[in-house]
Amino acid sequence: MMSISASDAVHRRAIVVDGHCDTPYRLLRHNVHLDEHDTEAQADLKSLQESGITASFFAAYVPPFYAERGAAQFAHTLIDIIEEEAQRRPDALTLCSDSAGIRAAKRDGKIALMIGVEGGHAIEDSLDTLRGLYARGARYMTLTHVNTNNWCDSSGDTGRHGGLTDFGREVVRTMNDLGMIVDISHVSDDAYRHVLETTRVPVVATHSSCRALCRHPRNMSDDMLRALAQNGGVCMINFFSAFISDDVAQVIMNAQRTKKSGGDPTGGTEKMPDDRTDWDTYLQWFQSLGCPTATLDQVADHIFHAASVAGIDHVGIGSDFDGVPSLPDGLATAATLPALSARLLERGLSETDLEKVLGGNFMRVFEAVEQARR
Repeated sequence: MMSISASDAVHRRAIVVDGHCDTPYRLLRHNVHLDEHDTEAQADLKSLQESGITASFFAAYVPPFYAERGAAQFAHTLIDIIEEEAQRRPDALTLCSDSAGIRAAKRDGKIALMIGVEGGHAIEDSLDTLRGLYARGARYMTLTHVNTNNWCDSSGDTGRHGGLTDFGREVVRTMNDLGMIVDISHVSDDAYRHVLETTRVPVVATHSSCRALCRHPRNMSDDMLRALAQNGGVCMINFFSAFISDDVAQVIMNAQRTKKSGGDPTGGTEKMPDDRTDWDTYLQWFQSLGCPTATLDQVADHIFHAASVAGIDHVGIGSDFDGVPSLPDGLATAATLPALSARLLERGLSETDLEKVLGGNFMRVFEAVEQARR
């Protein structure tokens, strides 16, 4: 068995890229800074420094509530927050917009804050607004959130378009031309198929896990993983217990089915929120369900499964820190990320393959997207 110090050395020399972190929305809700104490924090400055993360994609997350109610402005507000955090602590943080910046951050011992927009409703059906978000530094956009928008169906909502509309395909082509990563987390299976038909560069699932192990529609089926490998993209494994543990997923999905049938899934103790609820209400509802918690080994199971189906060159990590109400035992904050590396090595992953999963695979895709920019 590899010693903790030996596994830590591998972890620390790697470029580690976290594909999705919802910390900016937490900072906004709680009116705190990254280096200030917050009991709800899963990723603050201290834990990020302990994590070994080289680059974290901070999400400019636009809640579905803002669809057609100022979504673009809300995205810019979150980008303002990300910029401010980098400016407040230039000793530890650097705002980056390209792969070269990530490599420079690694060289300089800083954490690169990257910007990803979550929720295609943020562009308000305007390619000019999309270009404006890219100009602000956004280097990926998640095409949907839990809500189907006017041009892309979501895995968390009723489909209206059979996948992507013609405008949705134009969004994908425009992102390719800009050098903006197309993030297919949250999209419906049909929308995913349409994206792969449309894109001319690899795509990324910045925070999705494996449906074969956890039957949540947010996760990727084996067929989707195989198609992603053919595209050259990467699936970055999400740490949310409901996307890792099938037991947790089934509790949530049963509650949702009960709601649709008109019942009360919580015995009247808490009202189940809808897709437009605020985070605190959702958190209260989730806690009322009494779900079990996923384990560190289950996260490792998803990484190994994705590697067995898609190939080791198509797997990464996308924690969803600060965006989920339950993380696995042993992986509750960013500071515990080295424990995942240690477990993967203990279970037989080579050091070379670990470095690919931690960030090497993502860097390959990011550089390919940059090189294909028009």
